[in-house]
Amino acid sequence: MTRDAARQVMELYPRIYFACHTRHVRDPRTRRLLSAHQASILDHLDEREPLTLVDLARHMGVTPSTMSLHIERLVRRGYVSRLRANEDGRRLRLLLTPAGVRVREAKSVLDPDRVRALVARLTPEEREAGIRGLALLARAGCEQMEADCKRKTKGRGRLAR
Repeated sequence: MTRDAARQVMELYPRIYFACHTRHVRDPRTRRLLSAHQASILDHLDEREPLTLVDLARHMGVTPSTMSLHIERLVRRGYVSRLRANEDGRRLRLLLTPAGVRVREAKSVLDPDRVRALVARLTPEEREAGIRGLALLARAGCEQMEADCKRKTKGRGRLAR
């Protein structure tokens, strides 16, 4: 039964995703476009808790030199700040700037207008049932991510979001 439900989610989700997906991440203030990869980097950084460039590169599966190139572009655009670590001046610690926070908070892979058009096609009862179902799946997703994070971080310190 669980296997069949999982198969149904796998079949249905792409239809929703492709109907509502947006390909661009745009800074709401400057209207500047960011690549999906740049936006993903911003998702992994925080404005208060610094993360080292090496840890970010490892987590995202790229080399530190590749990550350094991406970070340089984000620094030039004002989305990320680099700090030297007190304990080792060679290590870079990365923080989101207010502009980086603005982009991270404003972006979504779903286009709000497309989502509104999609849910407008449903009856009020269907909308309610759909939202209830999505809420249940989202809750299970959060629980799964917490379990995954606990498993991955045992003995390894902080892992980026």
